[in-house]
Amino acid sequence: MAVGAGDPRPGRILVTAPEITARVAELGQAIRHDYAGREPLLVGVLKGALVFTADLMRAVGRPVEIDFIGLGSYGPGTRSAGVVRLTADLGVSIEGKDVIVVEDIIDTGHTWDFLRRNLLTRHPASLALCALLDKLPRRQVDVRVDYAGFVIPDEFVVGYGLDHGGRHRTLPHIAVLDGVA
Repeated sequence: MAVGAGDPRPGRILVTAPEITARVAELGQAIRHDYAGREPLLVGVLKGALVFTADLMRAVGRPVEIDFIGLGSYGPGTRSAGVVRLTADLGVSIEGKDVIVVEDIIDTGHTWDFLRRNLLTRHPASLALCALLDKLPRRQVDVRVDYAGFVIPDEFVVGYGLDHGGRHRTLPHIAVLDGVA
């Protein structure tokens, strides 16, 4: 799909590729330390956290299980539609496992609240949250982020897996999307 003249485009870089690489390494080291002697299950939230999940898995540097779950709350716009829905479920049971959910961004907190409640009904041994980006100014639900990459302002961002209308996921950095309301 071609980008038209009036389409939003990535602008100012908020988090550089080297900053992301360094922070993911730190998060991986923290998880490796906290889960010493255990093999946690990383659950990446599709599609935005795909790149982050893959890099984090390598940064942990020891055996981890991996699976993905799909959730939807955004329509074609830049604000959450307010209704969270499951679009793809896990392929493995999480009962009795140490689960770390890997999210691209925590915004209002509604998506995480929905997912947390859903996963707790499946009886994991533990449940933690690792988010690349934490957009605190938009928070509406109390959220405990166990492993946080970067706190960002209330701006719509793309890159490193995050998109707008399916575009810009392949940027190696996080950029503010210019031209959005």
